[in-house]
Formats: sequence, C-alpha cells, structure tokens
Amino acid sequence: MPGPSQRVRLALDAMGGDYGPQETVKGAIEAAKGGDVEVLLVGDPAALQAELEKHRVAALPVKVVPAEGVIQEGEHPVQALRQKPRASIVVAAGLVKQGAAQGFVTMGSTGAAMAAAALTFGLMEGIERPALGGPIIGLAPRTVIIDLGSSVDCRPSQLVSFAALGSAFAKTFLGVEQPRVALLSVGAEEGKGNRQAKETYELLKASGQNFVGNVEGHDLPLGRADVVVCDGFVGNILMKLTEGLGEGLAQHLRSRLGGRPADAEAVAQEVYDLLNAVERAGGGPLLGVKGVAVVGHGRSRAPAVASALHTAMLAVQLRFVEKMYQELAALRRPDAP
Repeated sequence: MPGPSQRVRLALDAMGGDYGPQETVKGAIEAAKGGDVEVLLVGDPAALQAELEKHRVAALPVKVVPAEGVIQEGEHPVQALRQKPRASIVVAAGLVKQGAAQGFVTMGSTGAAMAAAALTFGLMEGIERPALGGPIIGLAPRTVIIDLGSSVDCRPSQLVSFAALGSAFAKTFLGVEQPRVALLSVGAEEGKGNRQAKETYELLKASGQNFVGNVEGHDLPLGRADVVVCDGFVGNILMKLTEGLGEGLAQHLRSRLGGRPADAEAVAQEVYDLLNAVERAGGGPLLGVKGVAVVGHGRSRAPAVASALHTAMLAVQLRFVEKMYQELAALRRPDAP
C-alpha cells in the first residue's frame, strides 16, 4: 500500500449529488481503502461525521473539512457562488487552489462545478469556456465525445478549442497518438448541417488538427473517430439518450430472459454497462481549466463516487492539466502540423 507521501490528496464535495452525503461518504471510504488516495470530505461537519460513524474509518486517510451550504441544480451558478461563498463546491475548489488538495470531485451541479473551477483555477489561454467530454458509449470505448453539457450555446471557434481539449484527453487517458477529430452532423458530406456546423467544419479544416470530416449519430458506436465534437446541448441529450437506452434495454432483456435468471441478469448488466460508460467511470475531468476537477452524475451511488475519485487520481498522476496546456500551445503555433 502506498505511503502517505505517495497518495493523491483529493477534495470531495460530499454534499453534492442526489445522494450526498450518504453515498458520497461511502464512495470516499471505498476509494480510500485502495490506499492510493487521501480524501478530504467537504461539507457539513455534523452530517459528515454522522455518516463516518456508520463505518470503520479509523485507519483510513479520510478527513472532514467544514463547509456551509450546497449549490443546488437550478440555481444560477455565478450568483450562487457569490451568495454562498462557503458552499461545499467552493471550499473544495479552494482547497486545490491553496495546494491542500491536488484535485476536486463533485457529483453536484455541473454549472456550479464549471463556475467554481473557472473562477478559482482560471481558464487556459484561448479557452473561453470549460468543457466536459469523454467516452460515453461502451461499444466505442476510445471515442471521446465533447461537449457533454457544460456549454449549451457555442460559437464555432469554441468548438475548435473543444476539439483540441478532446484530443488531449484521448492522448493522455486513452493512449491515442494522433486522434482523428470529427464533427457531429446530420450528414457525412462537407456542407451538411446547420450554420454552426458548416462554420465549424471550415475552422476545423484549417486548425492543423487531424480533422477527418463529419460523422453522423450512427457512426458513434462504431469508433469511426477518436474525438467527436458537438455543442453541450446536443452532447448532453446524446449522453442521456444512450443511458436511457441502456436502462430500457436492460429491463427488456430481464423480462425476455426471465426463465433463465442468471443469464438474464448477466446479459442485462452488460448491456446497461455498455451504454452507461460515464456511470462506470464515475465522471470526467472538466477540460480547459488550470486544475483537476472531475464532475460526475448527480444520481451517482458509492461505486460511481469511488470511480470518480480514481479518475481524478489518474488525472493528477498523468499530469493531465500540463498535457492540455501542451496540446493547446501546439494548436496556436503557426507551424503546427
């Protein structure tokens, strides 16, 4: 087991998500048992201590850091940050800024996470908004789709920078040396799509990235590109559609194979997992900010919280932020290939 100096210290917004702090605390304990991470549980001290007392944690690297209040889904992120300066997500981001943690994880409001990270860490040069992206379809585990919901209204220039961030993700986390970048549209031919897609297509062609053109929705499970770019409005709908299909198909298979319960459960779970890759990974890093911030699903239970902490640990160990800097700097060079 790694010693204290080798562990990655992470701040967890323990009050965030639909099931915080019960499931977030359990997830933190599960992650801490692996010995690779130290978890700072950020939130209401009384509530967190009550949850910790339900488990054996005396020997585990888990510590409570007090915070006051939670930013809920539906609140205006920037206004909420000002009105609740001691909210759990704000304190968690602040711990990273202060050097007390190497990254933070939240299952809470995506908007609040994006605002807290952007305001606390700052944005990388050339990035106007952070982005969320990663593999969301298990049938294409090396295809990064970006953006998944952090920016629902995007200009073409922002989509080009998202492509660079997605390429950094593919290189760092998935080991893809020269990611193929594609634009999600309604047709594979050049010139297909709305005004945003057409303008983005031209910019991507001239960007120096390995742009391979348009892909359509039916191409996504087939791995025909390594990075697929779309705005967050489309990406979030796409992600939730695949997750809903996974849940619906799993239920259908259980009912159809009801006479063979063991087989039914195994097949149903496999289908569910293939279409719920984000839940299995726990979450994904917020791209374009000068620090490690991992955002998970609001409905995450303890295993997903533990997985999100593991993803944040990997981002720290792989020097993901540094590699995003390098990718964006290469894109800005006039002699970039």
